[in-house]
Amino acid sequence: MPFRPLRALAIAAALLPALAAPLAAQGFSAPQRGEIEQIVRDYLLKNPELLQEVLAELEKKQAVAEAEKAKLAVQKHSDALFNSPRHVVVGNPQGDVTLVEFFDYNCGYCKRALNDLQGLMQADPKLRVVLKEFPVLGEGSIEAARVAAAVRLQDKSGKKYFDFHQRLLNGRGQADKAKALAAAKEAGLDVARIERDMGSDEVRASLEESLRLAEALGLNGTPSYVIGAGANADVVVGAVGRGALQQKINLTRCGQAAC
Repeated sequence: MPFRPLRALAIAAALLPALAAPLAAQGFSAPQRGEIEQIVRDYLLKNPELLQEVLAELEKKQAVAEAEKAKLAVQKHSDALFNSPRHVVVGNPQGDVTLVEFFDYNCGYCKRALNDLQGLMQADPKLRVVLKEFPVLGEGSIEAARVAAAVRLQDKSGKKYFDFHQRLLNGRGQADKAKALAAAKEAGLDVARIERDMGSDEVRASLEESLRLAEALGLNGTPSYVIGAGANADVVVGAVGRGALQQKINLTRCGQAAC
C-alpha cells in the first residue's frame, strides 16, 4: 500500500488531542499531559512508519464497516433490488444467484465490463442478472437512461432491451438521446413509442428508484454490483473483472448450499 503523507499527517494531528481525554480521566495534571503528549509526538516523528501501519489498520476497519453497512442496506431494500417491476432481468430468470448491475451508458469501465457480464451469462446458466440504469455522468447519460427505461416498457422479455443495451454500450462516442434512439431502432424497437414514453411517470419513477437504491447502498461509481441476497450479499464497486465476479458468485452459491 503506498504511503499517503497528507492522510498520515491528519492522523498524527488527531492522535495527540485524542490523548487528552483519557489522560485527564486517569488523573494526570495539565503539565503531565503535555509532557506525555510531547513524548508521543517525538516518538512518532522518529518512527513515521508507524503512521502507515495506523493508516492501513484504519482503512481495513473502515472497509469492514462499510461492507456490513452495505449488507444491511441490501437486506432492507431487497424487494426493490431483486423483485422490482422497474428493472430488466436477463440470463436465467429463475437462477439461483442474482447479480444486480448499476451502470451508466457513458461509463468507459461499464463498456469494458459488458464483456465480463456476457462471459458470466454464457458460462453460468444458473445466473440471474438484473440491470439498473444509474446515470451519473451528465445530461447525455440521463437522456440515454430515459430511453433505456422506455425501451423496457415495450419489451417485457428483456431480449430486445439487452440487444439495445449492448449496441449502446458498444457504440462510439458519448451516449445521448440521439444515439440511444438509434440503438433502439437497430434493435427493432418502436422509436416513436419510446419518444412518447420517455416523458412518462413510469420512466421517471424507474430512474428515481435506481438512484434511491444506489444512494442507500452507498454506491459512488459505475459499474457497481450487488451479488446475492441476505447475509450472503456482496456489494462491489468498480470493474473488478470477470474472474473476481465469478468468484463472488461461487461464494454466494456455496453459502446457499454445500459446495
